[in-house]
Amino acid sequence: MAGSAAVVFTACGGPSPTPPSSAATPPPSSEAAAEPAPATSSGSSVEAGGLAGKTVVIDPGHNGRNAANPSIINKPVPDGRGGTKACNTTGTATNAGYNEHEFTWDVATRVRQALTARGVKVIMTRENNTGVGPCVDERAKIGNRASADAVVSIHADGANSPTARGFHIIYSAPPLNAAQREPAAKLAGTVRDSLRAKGFPASNYVGKDGLHGRPDIAGMNHSTVPAVLVECGNMRHPEDAAQLSSAAGRARYASAILDGVLRYLG
Repeated sequence: MAGSAAVVFTACGGPSPTPPSSAATPPPSSEAAAEPAPATSSGSSVEAGGLAGKTVVIDPGHNGRNAANPSIINKPVPDGRGGTKACNTTGTATNAGYNEHEFTWDVATRVRQALTARGVKVIMTRENNTGVGPCVDERAKIGNRASADAVVSIHADGANSPTARGFHIIYSAPPLNAAQREPAAKLAGTVRDSLRAKGFPASNYVGKDGLHGRPDIAGMNHSTVPAVLVECGNMRHPEDAAQLSSAAGRARYASAILDGVLRYLG
């Protein structure tokens, strides 16, 4: 599901739908041809002095009171491609009842703290885990208004297949503006590589090599700055769930996302 802060992405629990073939393999047009393959990162850690003036939006998916307010979160909002989507969703949970909104809030606050310590200005799309929303289009606008250098939306998936596991990084495809082309592709690649470096497996059920371009994620579609959505793992898979619901696992996810953002900013 999509979350808050300087990198914005919006998604929901449950298996990621297979995008239309036009999204998975954009037709030969000038816009599609301009879309590069997501990059592979290979840089070293970024010096704190080089981060002055950088702004990152962190978007923790969902919110703690969404489930109690269906009339708000079911309200239709623009999806960025001429249609509508629900304002937000409740998110998913592990079979043991650990909620996605708890996971995203914990990881997002860890990333915020680490980035702030390095001199980055961090903006969260929500300031606590006891509210409702904001809607997916508004989350994207937070990053746009801040002219964020990067927006990262933090989520976890809820695929029902007993064998589906692993992370994947979602970006808007086909792209709708310049920021959704090379910059978003680079951000997706650096975060993907950092998750792999921390030992997290890429998804075995959706996307390719841990990356998944989709046309239906409103937070990505509305973004005019580089934005990605990180589905950290499948909350219904026992091994993924163990990582997602443990403090040690969440610290590893936060460290990986942090490293990917720092490499991108550097």
